[in-house]
Amino acid sequence: MDELDGDLQHDLERIEIKLLLEGIYRQYGYDLRNYTYSSIRRRIWHRIRIEKLNTISGLQEKVLHDPKMMEKLFADFSINVTEMFRDPRFFLTFRKKIIPLLRNEPIIRIWHAGCSTGQEVFSMAILLHEEGLLHKSRLYGTDMNESVLKKAKRGSFPIEKMQLYTKNYMQAGGTTAFSEYYTVKNGMVQFEPFLMDNMVFAQHNLVKDGSFNEFQIIICRNVMIYFNEPLQNHVHGLIYESLCTNGFLGLGNKEGVVFTTHASCYEEMDGTEKFYRKIK
Repeated sequence: MDELDGDLQHDLERIEIKLLLEGIYRQYGYDLRNYTYSSIRRRIWHRIRIEKLNTISGLQEKVLHDPKMMEKLFADFSINVTEMFRDPRFFLTFRKKIIPLLRNEPIIRIWHAGCSTGQEVFSMAILLHEEGLLHKSRLYGTDMNESVLKKAKRGSFPIEKMQLYTKNYMQAGGTTAFSEYYTVKNGMVQFEPFLMDNMVFAQHNLVKDGSFNEFQIIICRNVMIYFNEPLQNHVHGLIYESLCTNGFLGLGNKEGVVFTTHASCYEEMDGTEKFYRKIK
């Protein structure tokens, strides 16, 4: 294939992807059109190989006529990388720098946006319990993928992950034995019911849904790295609208507010662990 043929093939691929995403939006209401091209492309070709297809157009035909194929592709698009106390220093920083500023709050509302199967929310509940703040906290975990939310609501996770989770917990400043927070049954770990008393999981799409409450803390880690710049600014607008003045925002280690339209509205609390405070 010469250079001209390669360019034409590249252009055709972009057209096919654009048509596929437009078709998904019109048929199913999922708006993936402003996700980063490289991420979308990688996941589309992953599904094409699994289904033993040859073209993106071939995948489009199956997706538009078979809702079950759409479910498979949607699962490919949903990034569900999560674990208890993932990036322990993030939680340790929260414990040391943010918790002291929350103690006098009458109620603490925390929104975990893009919570996947909920490990981050359970991690936060444990941390708040150890700091004596869980009783006056309300934790909201949201995701656009309903199937992962069902897992989150059960509060049950595979036992083989517990060694890693215990290590993360200790590095995050845990103050007791991690095993005190769960029981084991049939190869699964069930977290203690009291952790879920003030916990709500609900479907919410950052791309198209609006604000649903005012929060003292919003955690949205490693979600916007998959969005293009206009969509990132849209989500930052939603976060800004949902965060109370003097509230705290926690982002992923490859994310930040510096290049967003709301950069001047925040002060940096911790540049390494990406904590910001809304100042106006």
